[in-house]
Amino acid sequence: MTTALPVTELYLLALILIFAVPYLVWRLLRTDYYAPLVVVQIVGGILLGPGVLGAMFPGYYETVFAPPVIGALNGVAWWAVMLFVFAAGLELDLKEAWKWRGETGITAGLALGTPLLLGAGAALVLLNLGDPAQWIGAKGTQWQFVAGVGMACAVTALPILVLFLEKLDILRTAMGQRILRYASLDDVMIWGVLALILLDWERVTRQLGFLIGFGIAVVLVRRLIAAIPQRDRWYVGLIWLAACGYLADWSGLHYMVGAFLAGAALDAEWFGIESIDKFREVVLLAFMPVFFLSTGLRTSWEMGGTAAFGAAALLLAAMIAGKLLGVGLAGRLLKWGKGEAWVVGWLLQTKALIMIIFVNILFDKQVITSGAFTALLLAAIGSTMLTIPIVKPALRRLEGLLDKAG
Repeated sequence: MTTALPVTELYLLALILIFAVPYLVWRLLRTDYYAPLVVVQIVGGILLGPGVLGAMFPGYYETVFAPPVIGALNGVAWWAVMLFVFAAGLELDLKEAWKWRGETGITAGLALGTPLLLGAGAALVLLNLGDPAQWIGAKGTQWQFVAGVGMACAVTALPILVLFLEKLDILRTAMGQRILRYASLDDVMIWGVLALILLDWERVTRQLGFLIGFGIAVVLVRRLIAAIPQRDRWYVGLIWLAACGYLADWSGLHYMVGAFLAGAALDAEWFGIESIDKFREVVLLAFMPVFFLSTGLRTSWEMGGTAAFGAAALLLAAMIAGKLLGVGLAGRLLKWGKGEAWVVGWLLQTKALIMIIFVNILFDKQVITSGAFTALLLAAIGSTMLTIPIVKPALRRLEGLLDKAG
């Protein structure tokens, strides 16, 4: 008779797997060019979950990822993603977007609207090809599903975009800052549409109360943070983050919506750009791998691998084509140089973490099924893996345009 390991030991064993397996794959196979560590960690989460290794070695999965361990990991994952989304909100530079509002508005609007329409069209195709119950969650309606999938296809992963721009050595160039402006404006629209999708008429009074209370609290918190010493701002910011997350979830929106609003309401200059960058890197290194594992635990292959990959391919085509068409049209209207729209479009279609967070929210609220969640997750991974291999060669032909501010 074997003695069961204590929960603490199982928890630490799970952490060893979560951190060691993706790192070894990334380092030993040198995947960084087409699959950065973040992408390998996401894929690792899927492989370590019940659909792959759990199906192949059920004894391993049931032992290591016992319910108490999953509960402990989920707690870390919730806080990790709140910290990450909070940092994404802090990184928004709406002042710069307003300065270049004409050019930014045209580009961001077309970069968001075109893939949203194509993604919504892809969602309708999925619903018409099979049983809608295979895709629409228990508490979702058709319009919520179509709008949710459309917006998921329009997302740009702002924090991962920053990492990619650093990797390509164009973050501090005028082109890099332009691209961040477009992504920042799209981020605001994305979370606004998400709030609309999640609007709960049974709790609409709570949601209105939250938004009104948030508006009042923002004025007070901004005054407080501006007045206190810089060393205290991060601590107060974390209290503000937890409070916004709690009240947003209580109102029926989602704690991640509250986390984004908490960051977006504050000015990055109060914390320092370098400090925010370091903060984001620590969260990505120390906490987000647990979120990737918890995301992988949600994947489902019940509909069959072929159906999941087929749906993912359709969604991937919609999101890439939509972004390139939208940015291409903006480039024509604004008379950009040859090849400029191609590079900007490919960078803006980077999905990665923000899309994964977005579809996690839709899944939590039962707007989409586990099958739809899996297809969207695969599409997000494919989108991110394609970015660097396509953009890096194209950038060599655009050296003269890197300092173009608009």
